[in-house]
Amino acid sequence: MFYRPWMPPASLDLSQPPLVTLIAGPTASGKSALALKMARETAAVIINADSQQLYADLRILSARPSPEEEAQADHRLYGVADAAETWSVGKWSRAALDLLDAAHAEGRPAILVGGTGLYFNALTRGLADIPPVPQSVRDAAEADYAAWGEAGFRARLAERDAEAARTIEQGDRQRLIRAMSVHSASGRALSDWKADTRPLLAPGSWTGLVIEPDRGALYANCDRRVDLMMENGALDEVRALIARGLSPALPAMKAVGVRELAAYLAGEIGGDEAIDALKQATRNYAKRQLTWFRNQTPDWMRV
Repeated sequence: MFYRPWMPPASLDLSQPPLVTLIAGPTASGKSALALKMARETAAVIINADSQQLYADLRILSARPSPEEEAQADHRLYGVADAAETWSVGKWSRAALDLLDAAHAEGRPAILVGGTGLYFNALTRGLADIPPVPQSVRDAAEADYAAWGEAGFRARLAERDAEAARTIEQGDRQRLIRAMSVHSASGRALSDWKADTRPLLAPGSWTGLVIEPDRGALYANCDRRVDLMMENGALDEVRALIARGLSPALPAMKAVGVRELAAYLAGEIGGDEAIDALKQATRNYAKRQLTWFRNQTPDWMRV
């Protein structure tokens, strides 16, 4: 087995910290079900590592565990944020570390499960203390990218941050602009900032697992999940979000499904078109997650 069987606290050797298991993977891959099975067998604490499942307003669209599932094990960091809030990777990391400390103090194992790769990177590789980038600097980088194109922009980035220019994947406009913006704002390469980081979890204190289904099966699961979401009130969830008049720039308003169902509610597209668009967006999201975990966690166990 890849996790430590649970033993009652009286028999635990507290000189050895309980194992932390990280379960990552794309949406609709079965991560939550596996975490729940493990938690029932080990009395582990389940800690959410999915940025969308943080928001109380997105229970259906984010496919959060149901109240019945949450009652079967100790679930933390689910639905703890309001849609008007913005949770950074740093804020999530601090909350997750506090929960890990509490689990350790109780002699309990912990399972962190989700699909947000940056959360797992923060735990296993660390958070770089990068100074904030002014919006004016980012706007200038955006304009340069538009003027030079990706090849020209990447060539100029290579003069400032050769590592970022070499490792950022083709077509990843956002990360290229981020790397250029950080250098412009701080005078230092983003890769140098990252090189100074230390992992938040000690090496050897955790086990990493990626659920990597067959792509065809995964996409079929995504489509079935969308059908279930529509049956369980996804439209009402989006209607309630729209009624609040929140900024479209907020993370909760950018969640997969909000834009597609909001377009239907606004009369811009039909119901079938909205569902098809949501299924496509979900499959695209799952594909991006598969690619990210394949590239960023090559040494993690695969299921």
